[in-house]
Amino acid sequence: MNKQSFKLHTIACAFLLVATAGCTKLHEKVIDEVLGSNAAAPENALASAYEQMDNGTFTNHAQAFALQEYSTDEAILPTRGSDWGDGGIYRAIHEFTWGPDNSMITNTWNSLNTGITLSLTAISSINKSTAANKAQLLAEAKALLDLYTFHAFDLFGQAPYRDPGVDNGPLQVRKAATGIDDLIKDVESLIPDLSNSGQNNTGNGRFTKQAAYAMLAEMYLNRAVFKDRYATTFNFNEQAVDGNGTDMDKVITYTSQLIGSGKYQLESNFFHNFDIENGNGTELIFVITQDVNTLTTSSNNFAYMPMERNQKPSTANRGTNASCTTPEFFHTWDNNRDDPRFQRHYQYADGTWFMNDGTDVSVPANSLVVGGSLSWFHFNRGMQYGQQYGPSIVGTDFQHTPDGRIKVNKLYCEKASTQLMDFTPELNFDDPSQSVFTQAQINRGVRPFKFEFDPEGLNSKSNCDLPVYRLGGMYCMRAEAYLRKGQTSLALADVNMLRTSRTREALYANAPGKALTSIDMNTLYNETGFEMYWEMYRRKAAIRFGKFEAAGTAKPVSQPFRRIYPIPQSTRDASKLFDQNQGY
Repeated sequence: MNKQSFKLHTIACAFLLVATAGCTKLHEKVIDEVLGSNAAAPENALASAYEQMDNGTFTNHAQAFALQEYSTDEAILPTRGSDWGDGGIYRAIHEFTWGPDNSMITNTWNSLNTGITLSLTAISSINKSTAANKAQLLAEAKALLDLYTFHAFDLFGQAPYRDPGVDNGPLQVRKAATGIDDLIKDVESLIPDLSNSGQNNTGNGRFTKQAAYAMLAEMYLNRAVFKDRYATTFNFNEQAVDGNGTDMDKVITYTSQLIGSGKYQLESNFFHNFDIENGNGTELIFVITQDVNTLTTSSNNFAYMPMERNQKPSTANRGTNASCTTPEFFHTWDNNRDDPRFQRHYQYADGTWFMNDGTDVSVPANSLVVGGSLSWFHFNRGMQYGQQYGPSIVGTDFQHTPDGRIKVNKLYCEKASTQLMDFTPELNFDDPSQSVFTQAQINRGVRPFKFEFDPEGLNSKSNCDLPVYRLGGMYCMRAEAYLRKGQTSLALADVNMLRTSRTREALYANAPGKALTSIDMNTLYNETGFEMYWEMYRRKAAIRFGKFEAAGTAKPVSQPFRRIYPIPQSTRDASKLFDQNQGY
């Protein structure tokens, strides 16, 4: 596996992580202490800023993923019998009852602020260095600062900042409404010093010119929302920051630079973008690099969370029976279930297909990828619903057929042993306003198996690099910009490029997806869901498309103030600098 990232693991690097990640309250002392540290070389300080992306921030289901996905129709984490109650913290995000004391909100805020702090530390350290590649390293550190700040603006409407070039400079609070323009100008100014991907020891795990183009497209796409968060309608065609064209023109410009660059190509097998061996994927622009052998985190959360406990990729692994999608999102696929992005069967090397429909008798007993002698069972990908099948454990090994293959059985839920593992599209809570299941109902919910489960990392780690920006997302953004400008035919062409470039497996003669004949805003919203589900894209899109306040499963009609989250109470107790957001 070719991992292209910035990975330096030293005592100094570890010191920085401990010094910052252990802080639960962000106030001036935290930034003072870290910026005053001389313990890390510039490269190590930059490595720490990168690693914070994988230190739970964007890889743990209970941080940014929770706030971006559990608040939408794409994902819900209900209480399932005796599991996942946890004081209601998960339910609250989907039921829109969260407050400033929700621990997932607090942890996400702290993680983003740790990323800001580590980026400032890297900037300060690099500024004092004489490294030969100083300009490139400094541009990467500043870009990471802008990335963490952008996500803080998106989720919380504000972010802390201290000028790393000013000794004992004051701690400032930047607000999204004005700060988004400063971020855009800063990232644009960094492009000359950033490397092209593949040059100067960079790849898709480093912040390059290409990552900058992608982030600029996303910032311009959401700029109108940031400027007037509570508006009834957003002005998406405001004049751009530099006065050249509009926001949507800039989205088109930056996405087109990536689409037309020749550096990237849409994967015909959509799910290859989310395989555990996706490091050399042809459409990955910027990723969070993961490696179970060399990195300390490398989370398996996005695959582990929707899998049922009795679904076992090996005898050492299991799922956790937590998150699923909602009926509202699942039924957007009702006339599109032959879309290659909806589901894909796994084929073993000997030609055996795992059908997961009751016809399977056995599959080959492959061993794990790296070393190990454990058998590896491959579950299918995409939306899993209906009765599930797979291996059962007898003693310490999978049950085998007489010829040594893994026997395939009808599966039952682990914590409700007489309950068939029948994943139902409808959730049907006893109290429709509360996402709570009894122990006998824990089978409910369609499970998105978009990311491949990595048995090498047991339940917690994975070698799957997590896409931050990929080519499919650029087509989605450009299509939206075209449609908001009234260029319907160009928007339709981009959506159909995504549809027809993806192909089904050989079981279905590698058939491509079907083109659409027309498009409108509602259709485009559904299409972005087909392409980007489970990738922390839905909340921002729902706000832009006017869908975020709508009622849904276990969710009432909500008010515009819920478009951003509250500043955690612990932060406001520690500092008077942060104003609480409207409505909280």
